[in-house]
Amino acid sequence: MTENLPGKNERIDDLQNGYFVIQDPDRFCFGVDAVLLSDFADVKADECALDLGTGTGIIPILLAAKTPGKSITGLEIQEECAEMAARSVCLNHLEDRVHIKCGDLKEAAVLFGAASFHVVTCNPPYMIGQHGLKNPSLPKAVARHEILCTFDDVARETAKLLKDRGRFYLVHRPFRLAELFGTLKKYRLEPKRMRLVHPFADREPNMVLIEARKDGNPRLQVEKPLFIYEKPGVYTEEIYKIYHSESRSEES
Repeated sequence: MTENLPGKNERIDDLQNGYFVIQDPDRFCFGVDAVLLSDFADVKADECALDLGTGTGIIPILLAAKTPGKSITGLEIQEECAEMAARSVCLNHLEDRVHIKCGDLKEAAVLFGAASFHVVTCNPPYMIGQHGLKNPSLPKAVARHEILCTFDDVARETAKLLKDRGRFYLVHRPFRLAELFGTLKKYRLEPKRMRLVHPFADREPNMVLIEARKDGNPRLQVEKPLFIYEKPGVYTEEIYKIYHSESRSEES
């Protein structure tokens, strides 16, 4: 269910789990990758988590809904997006557990202090150079392309922010997998778990979910693939369960 806010080009989207998020179509609306990342990630009781480049705040809100984590913070560089995410937190009455801060993730360790978090999550910009077309709308371009940060920036700051043996969860594109693993290991973030995501069972993967551990031992678990659709417009049973939807139709 979607409700448009009067006098604004914003809408309130029902997350189908008792929570809501405010979004602006002129900026950047969350996609299935954010939902899958929040499902893949885990924040245990008494743990503190940080979501880098939080955008609409969707990942902190979903993590608050599904985990007993003590504190979940979202860091967003674009002031208007951070303000909107903060309003979503208030809308869901999560102010005691979820916090939004406006700032540059390249300075995250300075903003929060070293070894401040048990968990870091990130749905970073996927595209570099000429990969894909840059959207003329800057907020959308920032979300999709490495304009304000690179994956090296993300990994470097994550390594500083995590406590010893802390966990890093991310979603990215498989075509950059070799680079991602190399960069993670460069900053002593050992890949421990990986799951490839396919749009259909007969299509190649277009997303990869990765869990890395700070100073972890080398051993990678490759989980069974995740398929998004049974057929066009109809989610698979697993995606249906992740979304907690009443209907399996994408349009419902």
